[in-house]
Amino acid sequence: MTDIELRDTLIRGDEKITEEFFFKTCRPLFISILRRIFNYTVDYDECINELYIHLMEEDARRLKQFAGRSSIFQWMKIVATRFFINKRNVVIDTNSSNPLLDRVVMFQGASSEAKDDARIDVETLLASMSNRRYAEVLQRLVIEDADPELVAEEMGVNIDNLYNIKKRAIAALMRIVIAK
Repeated sequence: MTDIELRDTLIRGDEKITEEFFFKTCRPLFISILRRIFNYTVDYDECINELYIHLMEEDARRLKQFAGRSSIFQWMKIVATRFFINKRNVVIDTNSSNPLLDRVVMFQGASSEAKDDARIDVETLLASMSNRRYAEVLQRLVIEDADPELVAEEMGVNIDNLYNIKKRAIAALMRIVIAK
């Protein structure tokens, strides 16, 4: 398969080829990049999932920019390096000592109407999040007060990875709230 054919296959979303490319073929390349950029432990799968989302945004606009003037690996090295440098201050250390979920009773003592208004506001904010995974994590952990181990299992991630996702989700939600 040529590099252009590989690009087109990735754009089409072929799961087998995508998994092979990002999680096996390019793994040594990505691990090298992650080690150079981050001076703390990051979860490989989550980082690569974020990179994949980045490449596939806007109908795979970035991936479509690969024109075959270099190898797809050289192109991917440049794109991934730039992406992770920009994410350096966003990806969270997996050795966090903070509890995953601070359990608090929300709206304690509030009227039924105030609770309904707050629920509608929260649902609106979650719906406005562009990253559906972030919205799902906040919905399950904070709103539904689901068990973190169960959520991690449902999402197919480890508990440390769930720390990362929740922390980034809260930051993304805060950016939305501040912008409104």
